[in-house]
Amino acid sequence: MEPRLIPGSPAWWAARPRTPAAAAEAPRRGRPPVDFGRIVAIALRLVDEVGVQAFTLRMLADALGSGTATLYRHFAGKDELLVHVVDHVLGDVGTPAPGSTATWRESLTAVADALYLTLRRHPHVLPLLIAQVPIGPNGLAQRERVLQLLLTHGFPADLAARAFTAVSHYVIGFAAQQHGPGSADPDSAPALAAFYRGLDTATYPAITTAARTLTRTPLDEEFRFGLALLVTGLEHLVDGHPPQAP
Repeated sequence: MEPRLIPGSPAWWAARPRTPAAAAEAPRRGRPPVDFGRIVAIALRLVDEVGVQAFTLRMLADALGSGTATLYRHFAGKDELLVHVVDHVLGDVGTPAPGSTATWRESLTAVADALYLTLRRHPHVLPLLIAQVPIGPNGLAQRERVLQLLLTHGFPADLAARAFTAVSHYVIGFAAQQHGPGSADPDSAPALAAFYRGLDTATYPAITTAARTLTRTPLDEEFRFGLALLVTGLEHLVDGHPPQAP
C-alpha cells in the first residue's frame, strides 16, 4: 500500500494533474455540477468568516446548495481543499506587468505591499500559508515572476533567491504576528504604553525612553519601515555584484 501523500507537499503537487481533473464535472443525473473555481472561492469566503477550525465540508456544501459527495469528486478531504484555498489567495496578489519601467526596488516593494494587503484581507489563511511552502500553480507563478524580475535587473541567481525568500518571510511573518488568528488586539496599545511607562527607569531606561514609539507607530508604517530596511540592504548587496544576464 502506497503511503498517503500530504496535501500541499512537493510530492502531492507533483502527483496532481496540471488542471484539476474535476474542474468541470461530466453531466450526470441528480444535482448539477459545481465549478472547481467556485468551490474554492466559496470555501475561502467561509474560512474568512468562521476560521479554519470551524470550517467544514458540510458547511461548504450547504453554501453551494450541493452535497458533500459532490465535493469529494474534487477533493479527498478538507485538507486538500484548504491547499487550493491558499493557492487561490496567492492568485489575488498582483505583480508588475512584463515590460514595466519601474526599478527593481519599486517593483519588489509593490509586490510585497500587494502580498501584505492580500493577507490582511484573509487573516485566517495565514496559519495555512505558514504550515507549508506554497507551491501550487499561483504560488509558483508568483515566485517565477518575482525571481525573473530580480534576475532581469542583474541579481545573481543566489542573491535573487535569498532576496525573494527574505522578503516573503518578512511579509508573511509580519502579517501573521500582527493580523493572524490570536494576534494582539490593536486597541491594547494604550495599556501596553502605560505599562512600559510604569517600569523602573533605572532597570529599563531604553524601554521607558522609547515607550511612545514602541506602541504608537501605525502598523502600516511599521511594515513599510521594515520592508524599506530589507530593500535598502539588498540594494547594497546587488550593487556589489557585476550585472549578470538572466
